[in-house]
Amino acid sequence: MKARCLAFFLYLCNYSLSFIKQLKMRYFKQEILAGLLMLSLGTLRVYAQFDWHYTVKDGKAVTEVPVKADGQQTALNLVTPKLNVVRVGFVGLGMRGPGAVERWTHINGIEVKALCDHERNRAEACQHILRKAAMPAAAIYDGEEGYKALCERKDIDLVYIATDWLHHFLVAKYALEHGKHVAIEVPSAMNLKECWALVNLAEKTRLHCVMLENCCYDFFELNALNMAQKGVFGEVIYAQGAYRHELSPFWNAYWKKDANDKLGWRLEYNSKFRGDVYPTHGLGPIAQVMNIHRGDKFTTLVAMDTKSFNGKKLVEDRLGTPCNDFQNGDHTTTLIRTEQGKVIEIHHNVMTPQPYNRMYQLTGTKGFANKYPIEGYAVNSKNISETNLSADNLTGHEYLSLADKKKLEEKYQNPIITRYGAEAKEVGGHGGMDFIMDSRLVYCLRNGLPTDIDVYDLAEWCCLAELGSISMNNGNIPVEVPDFTRGHWQDNKGFSYAFATPQQEAQTEKEGILFTKQLKEKGKKYWEKIDKQAKHNK
Repeated sequence: MKARCLAFFLYLCNYSLSFIKQLKMRYFKQEILAGLLMLSLGTLRVYAQFDWHYTVKDGKAVTEVPVKADGQQTALNLVTPKLNVVRVGFVGLGMRGPGAVERWTHINGIEVKALCDHERNRAEACQHILRKAAMPAAAIYDGEEGYKALCERKDIDLVYIATDWLHHFLVAKYALEHGKHVAIEVPSAMNLKECWALVNLAEKTRLHCVMLENCCYDFFELNALNMAQKGVFGEVIYAQGAYRHELSPFWNAYWKKDANDKLGWRLEYNSKFRGDVYPTHGLGPIAQVMNIHRGDKFTTLVAMDTKSFNGKKLVEDRLGTPCNDFQNGDHTTTLIRTEQGKVIEIHHNVMTPQPYNRMYQLTGTKGFANKYPIEGYAVNSKNISETNLSADNLTGHEYLSLADKKKLEEKYQNPIITRYGAEAKEVGGHGGMDFIMDSRLVYCLRNGLPTDIDVYDLAEWCCLAELGSISMNNGNIPVEVPDFTRGHWQDNKGFSYAFATPQQEAQTEKEGILFTKQLKEKGKKYWEKIDKQAKHNK
């Protein structure tokens, strides 16, 4: 493997040198350096590059849309056979993976079959989570290609991927090719090449390819979505979302490939790529409200960024040398227009001091919702008179009182919260939204239903990074957002959750409870045997 990578490295160097004389230095810095090789998880490999083909005509950039293969069907509303038990393998057990394993031990009808991380001790540490839950130990995989053996197992239905960004696509691709559903942490695809590849793989394999966008399951977003669907805000015409989170407490915690790695994978990635490289927390919940590829679609975006001030300094402080080519601006703003004439504004800033902020603001023709920094609603009295709110602040000029806010949320509580909310707050995971996300995924797989987030959502939300870089590298020109459904964006009329019939749901839940009870009985005996053997060997 290493020999093949070295050969490819030499080929790339020779190939690049033959063209350098034809390139301007600025282009060289922005594009070629972004494609330099890195040592990641012990293997020499290429960064996910921003190199998708596009043309500029009449001041607008248009990216290439690949032709669908003969016989390839849409994955919209994809339904797969019911899984009586969801047998899962986890890949990536650093920052987010262990929390996912722990949450899954609270869900009935699942079995953790395998744990994988480049560093074996991380995978083995998660056995303690299974032991605490009285579940049998899982198989352990480690090393640079340990995930391949996990994906090749015949007794795994779903591969849950929580690696560093650069390995999201590699693991997902291999898993889909080996007949596994995949659930991928955010961002699930780093460029247009990966977006289109995952769309094509999901369509060809007829397997679920889900992005683990937990913010779609936060309590405020869920209730606001339900209110929007019930017409509380009228027509939502403008929305703001963001990931504004200064990461200074975390830069040193990100995985480093060896002792000489002073940056860690995430800071290094930001140094090499321009654009909103982490857009989905802000964009995902808004896209659901605006029914993207469910009656509306993104058409055009324009992006702008500041210079890199703090990012550049971070690298200089760590390396002790000047940094003159840090690509990611300290603050990036992307504007998106939809086919139905609506506008979305998305921000990315992980560099400057400020309170954590995903914004999440909905502006409608009859009302308004805002999450950060103050949660609240402002509504037109004519629209919600039946809710028995006080008449003092129903002009839309100020937020509802806390008492009226509570009444509104009780009336329009999202059924997902009704179903999972109490348990989610007890189990936790970013306040419970992670648990709701995982529970809904298992529910859909066990009941043979379309997942809440599909592969087209994944591509639409992740494509902002490369499309934004195209806009900014060409003087902030408009860029056409491709239709990843390739013509099916109007097939569904509005975003909705899939539910089984009450009878089917009750039966599935009963079977899940019984399986988990039996699994834990088996697990208890397993760990008692392990303890007995350990005591005997002393």
